[in-house]
Amino acid sequence: MRIVSLCPSNTEIVWALGAAHQLVGLDRSSDFPAEVVSLPRVGPDIEIDVEAVARLRPDLVLSSLSVPGMERNVAALDAAGIPHVVIDTQSLDGVFANVMLVGRLLGLGGQAAAVVAGMQARLEAVRADVLPSRPSVFLEWWPRPVIVPGARCWTTEMIHIAGGRSAFGHLDVRSTPIEADRVIEAAPDVLLTVWCGVPHERQRPERLSDREGWGAIPGVAAGRVWAAEEVYFGRPGPRLVAGVEWLHQQLVAHAGGGVA
Repeated sequence: MRIVSLCPSNTEIVWALGAAHQLVGLDRSSDFPAEVVSLPRVGPDIEIDVEAVARLRPDLVLSSLSVPGMERNVAALDAAGIPHVVIDTQSLDGVFANVMLVGRLLGLGGQAAAVVAGMQARLEAVRADVLPSRPSVFLEWWPRPVIVPGARCWTTEMIHIAGGRSAFGHLDVRSTPIEADRVIEAAPDVLLTVWCGVPHERQRPERLSDREGWGAIPGVAAGRVWAAEEVYFGRPGPRLVAGVEWLHQQLVAHAGGGVA
């Protein structure tokens, strides 16, 4: 089967199923696993070149709606008459369902079930390691304006499983811009930068302390401001589990340092 994936999380689902060799084209942001990085690219994941997709003669196109703007790709594919399957989710259960869906499409249902079971087992192992308290965790998708995830985002579940509670997980949205003063009022114990599209080495979490009034936020004052790998938080696929494990390790390491 000739597969074109239009976002990194879809690419990584195909990889986890052991079918990376069936990929023939990718969006520009797909950078994992190593064996697919030389494949033809069909444009940014929010502005796909539909003609480039068609030239690859795919049997299966995996589109997405996980990032605002991707709806333009879906509309363009529909207008061009290119069949595709939209892979979208707001939750970890949705990620599991998507792995199973892609598995069925590729005739790899058994492998998909094994991948999901492995993910769930790792998450349960983290959940079982209960922290003495549950710190408030602020996650920032973007700095200007400040954009945060809400209740309808998988990261809120990730934070909870890791042992924290999302500072804005009560908002009934996927993600939303928010006033900086509301972050100060929320007084999170831990702050994470997960700036979308910014390489990990270029994240600058220390800059949060330079924002007016943010120095008084408990997490900032205590130095609990960390750059999280976007690939483990922003891509709703199999590698989210590694993000949960990493955050849990961070929270455990700092549990004795006044996190409340």
